[in-house]
Amino acid sequence: MDQSNQYLKGAFILTSAALIVKILSAVYRVPFQNIVGDIGFYIYQQVYPIYGIALILATSGFPVIISKLAAESESDDRKHLAHTMQAAFLTLLIVGIFLFCLFFFGSDIIAGFMGDQLLAPLVRISSYMFLFLPFFSLGRGYFQSVGVMVPTAISQVTEQSVRVIIIILTAFLLVKNGESLYKVGTGAITGSLIGGVCGILVLLFFAMKRTVLPFLFVKGLSVKKFYRTAQIVLIHGMIISLSGMILILFQMIDSFSIYSILVKSGYAVEEAKAIKGVFDRGQPLLQLGTVAASSFSLALVPLIATAWRNNDKETINRKAESAIKITTVIGLGATVGLVNIMRPTNSMLFSTVDGSAVLSVLVVTIFFSSLILVCSGVLQGFGQVGTLAKYIVVGLFVKAVGNFILIPILATMGAAISTLIGVLVMAILFLANLNRRIHVLRTLTAIWKPLFLASILMTVTLQLWMLLLSNFEPSRLLNTFIALSSVMIGAAIYLGIIMKFAVLSEEELALIPFGDKFYKSRK
Repeated sequence: MDQSNQYLKGAFILTSAALIVKILSAVYRVPFQNIVGDIGFYIYQQVYPIYGIALILATSGFPVIISKLAAESESDDRKHLAHTMQAAFLTLLIVGIFLFCLFFFGSDIIAGFMGDQLLAPLVRISSYMFLFLPFFSLGRGYFQSVGVMVPTAISQVTEQSVRVIIIILTAFLLVKNGESLYKVGTGAITGSLIGGVCGILVLLFFAMKRTVLPFLFVKGLSVKKFYRTAQIVLIHGMIISLSGMILILFQMIDSFSIYSILVKSGYAVEEAKAIKGVFDRGQPLLQLGTVAASSFSLALVPLIATAWRNNDKETINRKAESAIKITTVIGLGATVGLVNIMRPTNSMLFSTVDGSAVLSVLVVTIFFSSLILVCSGVLQGFGQVGTLAKYIVVGLFVKAVGNFILIPILATMGAAISTLIGVLVMAILFLANLNRRIHVLRTLTAIWKPLFLASILMTVTLQLWMLLLSNFEPSRLLNTFIALSSVMIGAAIYLGIIMKFAVLSEEELALIPFGDKFYKSRK
């Protein structure tokens, strides 16, 4: 197998593993919420962003930059590579210990800012995840640098699988035994740590087989080498991580603002917790809704980067325009469909229709988040990581200000609107930047009419279908039937219009699962 084929195979393995992890990370929240209820879900989701940040740092940003440094160092000599690995490991060990101390010893202050002092033990347990940072980053980064993606893939899937199994089992057993919901939350976070340990053990197993560990004990690392490597790892690693943290950082802002503002606005403590828990139902929907865009983003970065280095403008334009077009088609269809069937979907997944209007507004961000993820993948390929970081900071600022202005007036609807505005601002900035390099707006303009028609026809049909079924006695079983049947009906109508107007080419359809079958049916 030549090097390019090996690289493509490795990229496919890594992308597949990342998709499995994202799906698992979204899906487990549904049975978890069903077990612990809205208040239990609130408790877990308040602290989850801390774990989420540690996970993204350990799986995307730092491993990517370590992989790049290792690949460059290996062309010199093994001693140079060893010193690069040592410097990177020590840097992330210092970062991990610093972040651990920040969250562990600052847990009472952090819980105080969240407005719920009972969350402090959960914050302390979450902080241990940062101690895993150097081990995950170095292991995954090194293996990726030599084109061996299997250890990283197995490590990620093992970590997430063990984590999900332990969280669900722990929640079920503790609730059954009548333990407090805060203790259940503590058990769930502990499950995440056990998953992390298993992920590290997988990497250690592969590292011992390839005799990677001796690298860490080669003498002669200079202060100058350490400082230079640390600078690259920290700055570039953090900037790369930011694009993968967008939704997590939005959740972090919500953790520090929604509950505390609701209580200050006059809501009873338990009521505010339940309202925040209902709002958090939107997170698995957002994660699942953006899975397709995430896969395109992960696959695009190396393709665009390679084409850019080779000055292959034709490939860059074709891949980027196709990715934007496919993401727009899928993202818009998923968003419009989900908004239409939010009430029955909410009941099907979470047993009640509470907060359906708020969730309908929140899931509109699926469309804009999908565009952001794909634009981010293309712009990272162009080396525009610093610019992306600025845009993300602007979006987060808009979100934070929006929360403090709108939540006292509109409660969680205000939080949903501020999320939508923040993501919209970010999407506009990303698209405007990308359009200066590739004419993506021209591509979007060319397909808006059939997409608009498909969205309108799908909406009218689904509303009539749900109106017809509204004559039956409401129940969770009926809502499950309505939700699932509506997905099939809505998808058939939407895809029918897309195929009729040939919105996607044969090459673009081939990138979508079962797309080749759609193309044959069109012919």
